[in-house]
Amino acid sequence: MSELRQRNGCARRDRRPAALWPTLRFRAFTLIELLVVISIIALLAALLIPAISQAKTRARTIICRSNLRQWAIIFNVYTDSNQNRLPAQARVAVNASVGLEDPWMFTMRDYSSGTEGIRVCPSATKLAVPSTRAGSPNLATMRGGTFQAWGKVRYRLPNGATAEYYGSYGFNSWLSAPPAEGIMVGVSASGTMTPQQGNKAFWRTTDISGAGVVPAFLDSWWWCAWVKDTDTPPAYEGQTNAFPCGCRESIQRFCIDRHQKSVNAAFVDGSTRKVGLKELWTLQWHREFKTAGRWTKAGGATTSRWPTWMRPLRDY
Repeated sequence: MSELRQRNGCARRDRRPAALWPTLRFRAFTLIELLVVISIIALLAALLIPAISQAKTRARTIICRSNLRQWAIIFNVYTDSNQNRLPAQARVAVNASVGLEDPWMFTMRDYSSGTEGIRVCPSATKLAVPSTRAGSPNLATMRGGTFQAWGKVRYRLPNGATAEYYGSYGFNSWLSAPPAEGIMVGVSASGTMTPQQGNKAFWRTTDISGAGVVPAFLDSWWWCAWVKDTDTPPAYEGQTNAFPCGCRESIQRFCIDRHQKSVNAAFVDGSTRKVGLKELWTLQWHREFKTAGRWTKAGGATTSRWPTWMRPLRDY
């Protein structure tokens, strides 16, 4: 009987109109629907790509400040370990035509072993000269730029030469000890400061009142600088001197648009922060530096005084 019922049920189902039968056919997308989906994906990508780019920029900035923070710590550890003595200053020997340099990366090498990468901002990793081993390019070819690292560069010492160094940060050379003899690099040749004035301007220790406004390391296209309040801004963004002499307008080495109209800086107290390009003239670079000089609002600077590319930037 149950078998009969099953056969009858199948018969009844089979007698249903064909229009009521279940169908396994699927309707495909139309061309218009595909175009709409593609447009939505393109719109989302257009919204996401700038956000991703901004995230990468922020990440580079954070890594850059971390690098500078480490150099500030290394600098303070060095001075603490050497009876609070500042690193030796670059010098030119009396009666000698060859510069005898003690660059900070050489002086503090024992305190930064294995940390070559922290001399380079993630936004400036390409080297000006990948190696000096094949020849002896002059210093002018080794200078970096807004998004280029300086080096590789090495200096002659009395007992040989330094290793090859590269990086994209510069040191405030007023935080180095003036030489016991010889000509102070960055002072006498400029015509704006005598050796006597320069000797008075050098910092003597890291125990500085207001150390949070005394810069130690900053984004730069060269490894050192003797900044003066009379230094002028670069005529255009990315301008570099033909020969990177420390005595000529050396604030220009730091006045680069590497981080959205600013540079990163580490200060003597170990703090790091963004510094606006016009703000560079308000920092306490050396003991005699006029923080209300002619390139500041307090010193009467007007927008028209600045080069065209810097006029839209915030005044300080």
